[in-house]
Amino acid sequence: MKNGKRIFLFMAVNILIIATLSIVTSVLGIQPYLDAKGINYTSLLVFCTIWGFGGAFISLALSRKMAKWMMGVKLIDQSTRDSRLQSIVLRVHEYSKRAGLTVMPEVGVYDSPDVNAFATGPSRSRSLVAVSTGLLDRMNDAETEGVLAHEVAHIANGDMVTMTLIQGVINVFVMFLARILANIVGQFVDENKRFIVQFAVIIALEILLGMLGMLVVSAFSRKREFRADLGGAKYAGKEKMLAALTKLKVNSRIDLSQEDDQPALASFKISGKASRFSKLFSTHPDLDDRIERLTNSRLG
Repeated sequence: MKNGKRIFLFMAVNILIIATLSIVTSVLGIQPYLDAKGINYTSLLVFCTIWGFGGAFISLALSRKMAKWMMGVKLIDQSTRDSRLQSIVLRVHEYSKRAGLTVMPEVGVYDSPDVNAFATGPSRSRSLVAVSTGLLDRMNDAETEGVLAHEVAHIANGDMVTMTLIQGVINVFVMFLARILANIVGQFVDENKRFIVQFAVIIALEILLGMLGMLVVSAFSRKREFRADLGGAKYAGKEKMLAALTKLKVNSRIDLSQEDDQPALASFKISGKASRFSKLFSTHPDLDDRIERLTNSRLG
């Protein structure tokens, strides 16, 4: 898979769920925020809050299964005779214990030439760490350990839950604004066509505003990446974490015209440099910035 399947998939599934919920509630006539006077804004806010956060948490609940299905992740059997795969499981468990996790994450590998890895799951006790075959082929042990520690840090920091809460807030805003604007538009069309027009406007606006909401989610994600780098350095050692970032930088030096996955939305990997526009959608900071910040940081 390309960069950032974990977060991109989460956001895309969320938008799809919100649109689906809107279609179902509209078709079934579940619109408790409407009365004889029009929209009751308090009821609308309650309605959007329930469905908005509900959609985000449904996406979170599906995140681990969707990642396995979409990326073809195969869980590593702890009894495997492959020493490299066995080492990955042992390192993930070692760093998880250092991070205070009581339930070990599932560990898997998926077929991809990309140097990539990701962590996902609905909770700290139901998580998954997966690495690509490209990473195994092109990173040495120290670099790989830095990557694994970074992903464990994402789990320990509760990043997926944090991003879900942020997505929930955005969903509420998107649903609330879409219905208000649709109601305004409906006042200018014939009453016989009003329902269809409002319905179409709501769906279109939810998709459009949902995509714009990715900008906010991406901005928060970039901040969480810096924190995960610090966690990775704490669990595996600063030198290994810096080695991993440096190797990623080396592997990212390719012609951007050949990349069809900008903006970078990886769980770990990211292009070294990107345009200002693509940076707005990137869930990861530039590798140079990550290396500089980690180099100058003091681990507690």
